[in-house]
Amino acid sequence: MPAQNEFPAVFESLKSILKPFAKKLTVKNDTKDVYYLDGPYSEKWKKELYFASTHIKKNYVSFYLMPVYMYPDLLKGISPELKKNMQGKSCFNFKKVDKGLFEELSQLTKRGFERLMMEEYS
Repeated sequence: MPAQNEFPAVFESLKSILKPFAKKLTVKNDTKDVYYLDGPYSEKWKKELYFASTHIKKNYVSFYLMPVYMYPDLLKGISPELKKNMQGKSCFNFKKVDKGLFEELSQLTKRGFERLMMEEYS
């Protein structure tokens, strides 16, 4: 059984990865268990594009990163440890704080943001 008492710390760590991007994106939800960011309005898609979010779930804390779904090549070279935390094409699940994995996820998020801005908004 996961140590659910660690989930708020995991959530805050994952949220801290996303917060720097809030300056250029739109915060759609910021509660004690959900932090959600959308990109700017896209003329190409005629809507705001989902960027990323983190959610406290029953058995883990999830981190969704849409750019890795849109541009799967961003996942090339990720560590086997981070890959083990993936569920589906763009979701990572965590049960405890792991500074090394969170740093890697932070770098992946940065690359995803840069790619999204270049591909969809330039």
